[in-house]
Amino acid sequence: MSEESLSADARAEHADALPEYAERVLEVAELIPPGRVMTYGDVAEWLQEGGPRQVGRVMALYGGAVPWWRVVRADGVLLPGHELRALDQYRTEGTPLKGASRAAEGHVPRLDMRRARWDGGDHTEAHT
Repeated sequence: MSEESLSADARAEHADALPEYAERVLEVAELIPPGRVMTYGDVAEWLQEGGPRQVGRVMALYGGAVPWWRVVRADGVLLPGHELRALDQYRTEGTPLKGASRAAEGHVPRLDMRRARWDGGDHTEAHT
């Protein structure tokens, strides 16, 4: 997510201006249940199109209108610059976290990817 992200109102107002791929990425982000995450690569694989970089770009430009904190890096490191906002969301939703090591910058925990990762189960009918 970035400062360029669109608010929910702006996204609705400019929905026809969103590229089709961006709409599809955002739809997948909205499917991810609270307390679970998908990696950028997982989303691309789910869509059978693009790759992690393309998904990351969509999230950076348009992700402010969806639960952006649920689309993450594969290593579980929180989104740089948005760690505290994401951490608040993870704690509220009960997303599994790993304690921060003393070497971790700012002692920010990571996501426990083994437990938090969602494979899209129970939503296969929405798979495109």
